Amino acid sequence: MVRVVLSSSMAELTGGMREVELAVGNYRELTLALCEQWPQMAGLIERSAVAIDGQIYQDAFAEALASGSEVFFMPRIEGG
Repeated sequence: MVRVVLSSSMAELTGGMREVELAVGNYRELTLALCEQWPQMAGLIERSAVAIDGQIYQDAFAEALASGSEVFFMPRIEGG
């Protein structure tokens, strides 16, 4: 199982649930599982950065996830 910690804006869509555990093998499966359960989350996922086991990614589409991985969604940092 992969532990997923949702951002505050994502938690608003889940009725306040900040953490979920999912049986997925990669980041793509994780996002599909979240969007299947909460379809309105797709836009927030696209606008989020993600930390997988402590490594921050702006785009983690192809990243593999191991059982016990921790995934944190957060707002992207914008530069100018």
